[in-house]
Amino acid sequence: MAAPYKSITLGNYSQDSTRSRVLVIYTGGTFGMVYQSKGKQLVPFEFEYALDYLPELHRLEREVVFLSLHQPIDSSDITPAIWAELGQIISDRYEQFDGFVILHGTDTMAFTASALSYLLEGLNKPVILTGAQLPVGIARSDARENLLTALEIAATRKDDGSPMVSEVCIFFNSLLLRGNRARKKETSQFNAFYSENYPVLANAGVRIDYNIPYLKPFEPGSRLKLHHRLDTNVFFVKLFPGIEPGIVRSIVATEGLKGIVLETFGAGNAPQAPQFVEALARAVQKGIAVLNVTQCEGGRVVQGQYGVSRRLAEIGVVGGSDITPEAAITKLMFLLGRGYAYQELCGKLAKSLCGEMSA
Repeated sequence: MAAPYKSITLGNYSQDSTRSRVLVIYTGGTFGMVYQSKGKQLVPFEFEYALDYLPELHRLEREVVFLSLHQPIDSSDITPAIWAELGQIISDRYEQFDGFVILHGTDTMAFTASALSYLLEGLNKPVILTGAQLPVGIARSDARENLLTALEIAATRKDDGSPMVSEVCIFFNSLLLRGNRARKKETSQFNAFYSENYPVLANAGVRIDYNIPYLKPFEPGSRLKLHHRLDTNVFFVKLFPGIEPGIVRSIVATEGLKGIVLETFGAGNAPQAPQFVEALARAVQKGIAVLNVTQCEGGRVVQGQYGVSRRLAEIGVVGGSDITPEAAITKLMFLLGRGYAYQELCGKLAKSLCGEMSA
């Protein structure tokens, strides 16, 4: 049996209904890293030491409980098993807390946010992922502002007492983004994330200005339903000029493969070389779902807009509209994990489940 999670409680809380309780889940990442003296490499360290750099937390007029995964990790090591664990942590404590903040490394944050948006069906409370580009112990770190503002967002309620935010989001560098619409764009600047095809949900300046029309509406009576299964028998195929059809055939022939996210040019365009199209047609014939997403930062896949994409639609490739690659691959894992029959699976891939794509 796994050891109990480590937890620390900070801030002030009373039974006053205007005050909120927020659970912070620490997974690791740059936020809580230190430089090794030998080699000057960033490595994770125990999260309770990171809190020493955040005295502001002791003055909060709400209770904040920090909980750490058994072994904090770099986000490059995040797996679907950890997504399921995060979902279970939130589900187990859903009634005890008003909001949740996940401290996470930036490299795979958009994947985790997308996966949780599917796993936490019926979510009616804020789950805010945030992190930092510089460790919290460094003077110019962005960790402090990111965490404190994420906590405020997670605790904010409307006048009727319902949460201001009731979905999975990423907060970074003053911007609140829908989690399954966000992508990492920077490795060396603080503005690490952006939203390709969906407006910013909030902008944190002197005050936090919420973009109300684009927030997921609070749904009275909605109950959380946690999903656990994610099928990882999936693959990315990113197109490039000169891609060898034989390589695609080899991928399609991979034992156990159930789904492909095909990153195409422009509005969903792909080479029309017969051997290439035949390889994709073979995948569909084998019951491998192929989801077409664009490599472009903006716009969407419209299969058939150009002749070079019409053939993809004809052989059964599913158009992914404006879904991000991160949301696409996790959606494929999620739906495959539900065990849908092939036609139903493809139908659900083409539709929005939780705001991850436009109609």
